[in-house]
Amino acid sequence: MPISARHLANGTLACALFLVSSFAAAAETYRILVSNDDGVNSPLIRALSEGLSSLPNVEIVVSAPDENKSGSSQSTDGGARVVRSVLVDGELFGYSVNGRPADAVRFGLMHLGKNDPFDLVVSGINMGANVGDVSHLSGTVGAAMEAIMQGVPAIAVSQDTSGVDTAVTVNLTRQLVAKYIADGAPQGVVVSLNVPGGELKGVAVRPMGEAYITSSPFTQTNQIGDMSTYETSYVRQTAVDPASDTFAYQNGYATLTPLKFDWTAHEMIKQVESWGITLD
Repeated sequence: MPISARHLANGTLACALFLVSSFAAAAETYRILVSNDDGVNSPLIRALSEGLSSLPNVEIVVSAPDENKSGSSQSTDGGARVVRSVLVDGELFGYSVNGRPADAVRFGLMHLGKNDPFDLVVSGINMGANVGDVSHLSGTVGAAMEAIMQGVPAIAVSQDTSGVDTAVTVNLTRQLVAKYIADGAPQGVVVSLNVPGGELKGVAVRPMGEAYITSSPFTQTNQIGDMSTYETSYVRQTAVDPASDTFAYQNGYATLTPLKFDWTAHEMIKQVESWGITLD
């Protein structure tokens, strides 16, 4: 069947419309909410925000605690929220939220993203590692977990307190975000990135395990009447399990660990049912 000029014109128009729509889809803005637990004035959250903002078609919005709230996990203190605009060099940097990391993320997602939802939450960069069991205490991870609870994918980013080139941490985070933009973000999972100090040997994907700090015994230092004062401190530990993220981190690897919100020990469900606990 011969192809008419009209067919060619229609085909050309359809092709042009397809290309235009494809370009528009590719250029659609990817919205990222950035938070942390060290506070909105941390230089590391600024480094992270600036690094991510250089990705194409990305919009960065910052909503972070008004001060350092490390160790908050996913806790909340309830009540009203005092929110202030934070300016840097006369331009809006983000929002300071009087609350804990999870509160700042909740405000960001539910209010700042009310009419234009976020595609991703990135929490960090935290000053201090959040590998192994320490992750349960971390406000950085807790902020990311709040995002998962609200149905938004999240990344938690942490680095050692010294000997780290923050540009490396930002670059690794950019790679993760670029992967998410291109292929879609994993749902219901927080990917936790931790970068140690010193010369890096590579990137290791490991499950969370062990703890690099523990608490010392409590020592009574003062007593007045019925009131006593006890002191404790963090003690460094060395990981021994080569399969854990803590071991890899302590041996010079940047670690990636996928974390789930669900803490259920599913393998024990049947066993607990067999205990026969009743209301009798």
